[in-house]
Amino acid sequence: MFAFTFYLMTLLIIASAGYVVLTRNLVRAGFALMITFFGVAGLYIQLAADFIAVTQVLVYIGGILVLILFAIMLTTHLADAKHSNPVMNRTGGVLVGIFLFYVLASAVLKTKWATSGEVVYEPSITMLGDSLLTTYLLPFEVASVALLAVLVGATKLARKEIKED
Repeated sequence: MFAFTFYLMTLLIIASAGYVVLTRNLVRAGFALMITFFGVAGLYIQLAADFIAVTQVLVYIGGILVLILFAIMLTTHLADAKHSNPVMNRTGGVLVGIFLFYVLASAVLKTKWATSGEVVYEPSITMLGDSLLTTYLLPFEVASVALLAVLVGATKLARKEIKED
């Protein structure tokens, strides 16, 4: 059952990501990206990475993707959403995709994977919290200050643009 749901999620992710890349309609591409993000969250759930799965849903789907969809739908400069995402240089994209697939597939096939008889699932939140507050406390705080600086800078730029209008 685990293998079946894994392959089903993988197929869902690949199909919806392919639709995101190949469609010319930005709104449909955004909704297909949502399906891709849900599939990735499903893979995280299968790997017992519950915190990362919830973070995937809350941050990427609930925050970033909704922001992207609102930006697309509320942009008045898009005359027609069907022709606003031109797919250019498909041949080059396909060639790069085939090359990357070859590199990744060869890496997966050449790696000796450690397999054990029984998989033990443990919640990842406790270990993640301990790591963030002990081993990775300084990088965590540096990232927090950097995000705060970006937020202040974005607010400053947005206020300047509002005053100019």
